[in-house]
Amino acid sequence: MWTRGNDFDRMFGAMDLLRSRMGRLLNDFDRSYGDYTFQVETGPKTNLYDSGDKLKIIAEVPGIAKGDLNIRIQGNYLELSGSRKVETPEGYKAHRIERTTTTFTRSFTLPVEVDAERAEAALKNGMLILEIPKIEAAKPRQITIS
Repeated sequence: MWTRGNDFDRMFGAMDLLRSRMGRLLNDFDRSYGDYTFQVETGPKTNLYDSGDKLKIIAEVPGIAKGDLNIRIQGNYLELSGSRKVETPEGYKAHRIERTTTTFTRSFTLPVEVDAERAEAALKNGMLILEIPKIEAAKPRQITIS
């Protein structure tokens, strides 16, 4: 005897089978060609810190040489850009590619105006570290009450 419950059971059973087969197909693709879901990002992950006198920006840029990074500051606008080139070693054939050639541009509106002339940048262990002093007008001041 057919009941509404049996119809739903068959329908959801078919959906579970489809989900299972699609999962296997995607896992096979990932094993062969790499998991590309992480590459949707528009640029490096960053943290922004404020010490009162200056800002510190730390950006993840693994595998990018300092000559392939660009930093531009204008007023309170910061732009980071860069590229990473990945080539198959000579005499080898690629079987799996997860690290790909990429370029990025990431821009930020900083919370205050900064002194771009005194900005310092360093690249250490795949991290870009920027320290940018605030302009005098942007620094906090203690006002005493008379």
